[in-house]
Order: sequence, then C-alpha cells, then structure tokens
Amino acid sequence: MSETPNTESRSKDQSGSNPGLARHLPLIALAVVAVIGAVTLKDHLTFDTLRDNREVLLAFRDQNFAGLAALFIGIYVAVVVFSLPGAAVASVTGGFLFGLAAGTALNVMSATIGAAGIFLAARWGLGAMLTARIEAAEGRVQMLKQALRENEVEVLLLLRLVPAVPFFVANLLPALVGVKFRNFLWTTAVGIIPGAIVFTWIGVGVGAVFDRGGEPDLSLLWEPHVIGPILGLCVLAAMPIVVKYFRGTLRGKRNKDS
Repeated sequence: MSETPNTESRSKDQSGSNPGLARHLPLIALAVVAVIGAVTLKDHLTFDTLRDNREVLLAFRDQNFAGLAALFIGIYVAVVVFSLPGAAVASVTGGFLFGLAAGTALNVMSATIGAAGIFLAARWGLGAMLTARIEAAEGRVQMLKQALRENEVEVLLLLRLVPAVPFFVANLLPALVGVKFRNFLWTTAVGIIPGAIVFTWIGVGVGAVFDRGGEPDLSLLWEPHVIGPILGLCVLAAMPIVVKYFRGTLRGKRNKDS
C-alpha cells in the first residue's frame, strides 16, 4: 500500500535536517559572537588602544597603505556585523589613518558591507518568517505594509539620517519587514555619509588631541552647526512621505464628497 503525500512529507521531515533551524543559524551565530565580543573586547577597542599604537599604525600605513586599508575594512566590517564595541573608535581611526576623503570612503564602505551582512543574516532567518506572516496579514498590518512599500526609500533614508536610531536597529528592522535588499544597500551607503564625515573629521585631528593628553570629543555630532544640516536632510527625506499622505487624504475626501 503506497504512502499518502502527508505521510511522505512527514517522513522526509523526520529523516532530514530541520531547515527552519538551519535558517536561523547565521543570526544565532552573530548574536553569540556579539555577546562574547562585548565581554572580551570592551577594554581593547578603545581610544586608549589607538593612542598606544598610533606610531606603529602610522608607520605601517606609510609602508603598506593598501594592506592597512584592507585590514581596516576587515576589522570594521567585523565590528559592524557582530555589533562589537568600538564602532565609533573605528570611524575615528579611519580619519586618523587615511585622512578625510579616503577615511570617509573607507568608513562608509566598511559600515555598508557590515550592515549588509546583518541584513542578510536576519532576512534568511527571522526576516523570512515575519515577511511571510506580514504578507498573509490583513487589516492594519496590511495597511502598514502597503505604506512601507510606497515609502520604502524615504523610510530607509530616515533610519540612517536620524542620529537617535541605533545602527543595529536600522540594520535589523528593514530585514524583518521585508524591504528590498538593493534599496537597503544604497540607502545605507548614502544615508550614513553625513555621520561618517563627522566622525572621520574628528579622527583627522585626533593626533593633536592625543598630544594634549585628551580624548576625542564625540559630542561634536550634537553641535547645532553639525546636527542642524543632518536634521535638514531628515526633513527632506520625510517630505515625500508627508506629501503622499496629504495627497491621499485629499483624494479620499474628494471621493467621499463626490
């Protein structure tokens, strides 16, 4: 007597590996490494470490610029992917070692690659499951999904431009709600440029700060002449969302009146 399709599928599930668990392994691995890194590296990825090793780093840069740039990108990507402590230190280091232009480019490249790694790990696991549930949902969830898709680029840019949004949140949230990867990638690269310039700029002058026995002042990001233009960019990114909302409201009102 032949097995029914349901019996065959149950047999395959029992004999084979669990695809659901395997799908979550990358995100689980990132979380485990993040916890271990937070405990073991919190005293090493600091400005004190940069101060103590700056002469060695500058000498290595002068001898092998490309090699140090590749090493810097690798370390920065690892810091972002595994949410390790020291992202601000890495950004300042980019300015200290490579100058404003090259440092900003390397900082943006590294942070974007790291963000893509987190996005893909989350999308493969929890993101795929949540996206499927959102697709099947109705009511307010369906309305929220539609609104996000209509304003996907604007929302992604806002997540990057608003300084109060933690970087790892801006990496995970889009993956969990099913935004397009290509939009996530380019909006990340563009949206982090203003902040990257600020941190790289701090790094350009960090040598003089160390000579005075001081610490880099990361609060510069919140100075009015710095945060003002960034908030202006936030307003520009939000304007299309506001315009679409009022257009939709007026259109609905006209249809109701007619």
